[in-house]
Order: sequence, then C-alpha cells, then structure tokens
Amino acid sequence: MRPGATNSLADVAGLRVGHAHRVGGGWRTGTTVVLAPPGGAVAGVDVRGAAPGTRETELLDPRNLVERVHAVVLSGGSAYGLSAACGVMDRLAEAGVGFPVEGGVVPIVPAAVIFDLGRGGAFRATPDATFGAAAHAFGAPAPPSPQLSRGTETHVGGRAAAPPHPGRPPFATAPPHASGSIGAGTGAVAGGLAGGVGTASVVLPGAVLPGGATVAALAVANPAGSVLDPHDATLAGARYGLPGEFAHLRPPSRAEAEAWRPPARPAFNTTIGVVATDRTLTKAQCGKLAAVAHDGLARAIRPAHTMTDGDTIFALATCAGPAPGRGEFQEILAAAADAFARAVAHAVLAATGREDAPAYLDVFPSATTGGIS
Repeated sequence: MRPGATNSLADVAGLRVGHAHRVGGGWRTGTTVVLAPPGGAVAGVDVRGAAPGTRETELLDPRNLVERVHAVVLSGGSAYGLSAACGVMDRLAEAGVGFPVEGGVVPIVPAAVIFDLGRGGAFRATPDATFGAAAHAFGAPAPPSPQLSRGTETHVGGRAAAPPHPGRPPFATAPPHASGSIGAGTGAVAGGLAGGVGTASVVLPGAVLPGGATVAALAVANPAGSVLDPHDATLAGARYGLPGEFAHLRPPSRAEAEAWRPPARPAFNTTIGVVATDRTLTKAQCGKLAAVAHDGLARAIRPAHTMTDGDTIFALATCAGPAPGRGEFQEILAAAADAFARAVAHAVLAATGREDAPAYLDVFPSATTGGIS
C-alpha cells in the first residue's frame, strides 16, 4: 500500500480542507473545516472522551433523518469555538448548499472542539463565526484572492468574510495537505509537547480491496495522554507508518528520553478529527468507521478517552466508488485506524514548539537520522 498524492485527507476526491488561525496579539487558536463534495457526504460520528464539545452529532445517528452533511468543523476555543460552525453555515447557505426545505436550504455542519483556552493567547480570544467563514474561504474551490492569501479577512471574490476588527491579527492559513500548528491545532498541546493538525492517507490497491479505495484521516492532536512509546520515546503513531513514511526517525538517545519530564499539572484536552473514504457507505457504516478510527487514536495516544478529553471522530463517505462487501469493508476499517494513528504522529512531528510546549524534535533532537546520537 502507498499514501495518496499528498498523504492527506485531500486525497479523497471531492473533499476540501481549509485552515484559519490567529497567532499573536493575545491570540493562539484556529479553526479547520472539511468541506464535502456537491450534494454532501454520508457521515457518522463516534464520541469516546468524557468531556466532549460537539454540535449536530445526534443528526448522524442512523435512526435519524439527515443522510448527508455539507461540512465538518473542527475548532479550538473549547465550547466557545462551536460558534465557528455558524460562519461555515452562512457561507454554505449563501451558495445554496444545504438540506432542502421549504423556502431554502439548511446546511448540515457538525462540529467538535478542543480545549486550548489560555495557551499562548487570552482566555476569551476564541474562534467565532469569522473563523469559520475564513476557513471556508481558504478551503473553497476557487483560488483565494491575493489579499486573502496574505491573511486578510477578504473572502474569495472580494466579498467581506467578516467586518474588520481593529487590533486583531489577520488570519493566516496553510495548504490543505499541511500538518503542524495550524487551523484547529494552533494552540494544541499533546502530553506536554506541542500538538497540532496532522493528516495522512492510504490508497488500497485492487489486490487488497477489489476496485481499490482511498482512505484518509485528519487529526487535531491535543491529548492529555502521551504520544510517546513508553519504552523508547518514539512517536507511538509512527509505528503504523507506510514504507518510508517515517524512515527519517529513530529512537532518541536514552539520555534524552530519561530527561523528558512532561508537566504534571492536570489539563483539559481533547483529540478530534475526520476519517474519510471515496467508497459508498451507509450512515451506520460511517459510524463504525469513526468508531474503529478511535482504535488508531488509542494506538497513538496513551491513555486515550480520559475524563478530561472529549475525543470525537467524524467519518465521511463521498460515495464516488461502489459499496464494499462485508469482507471488503473490513479493509477500509483497518486502513482508517492506521491512518488516524499516522495522522497523530504527523501532527506532533510537524508542530511548532513554544513556551511550555516544546516541539518533539526540540526535546529529542537525536530522533532524526541526522540528529545527535
């Protein structure tokens, strides 16, 4: 098996990813949006953490009416950050995208948040609807205007994404395939290390799954638990890498591993994310896909699903390919779990270190093949 062209969620054809974040001036937080193809994507969700911050998850129960969603929003800001979904809803409604009802449409936009309050920014400097609108703009199919790519709050086509806010730093963004301290992961902390957004994909060949398939994951890694193997301080999620994916990593020196002392203070956290495939799945199968992706989360994070985590994973099926048979579905489930574990590893590996949250390679410089042994 091999990764997709960008080794990211964007390898699932039809999905678009947008990141918007603010850093500086009392801010360190952001929002990530996953936009579905025209017509939406079949969706499911699985919530395992004891302190979730979510929106519209009940709609994804297979017993309930709505079959497809039009976007999924992942955000910083704890419960305050759920309002970022309103900005995405507004943009989708203006484009006529949503569940049709008499008089118009209602965009279906589930959301989940991480706790990042006061981590490098003011406690109440949290994402609102303007963050969602900006993330939507950065993930829109049309290329952003030159003004938008410089981080202003101008929407594609020159329409204002939000009224000006004097004193706020401009929005910044990152490519859809990027990992690191971006979007919803801007203020993330992973077991004392800098956390962030990570993404990964795998292409299942016809020899594994007749007809082939693409399976991908995007994780916002902000766990209370450790992302390190307790035996040698390697990134636990990297054990599930595809051939060559993490070939530049090795166990750090024993001295570095023994010197690392993560903060002992209790913290609120949460890891959230999306897994997706281009095959046709039912809502119930998407719920199972999200549930099995939590296996990947638990392989990459120890302990997972704690009382201070709100671990939540959404699953999307774009339905571009045929429905899998029972045995074939097993291959998609297994690939999703591994992809999520890999995404967590990429999130931590690419994160930017800062005060009180050092980067993984700042703490373990010998963990790269060119590092200090």
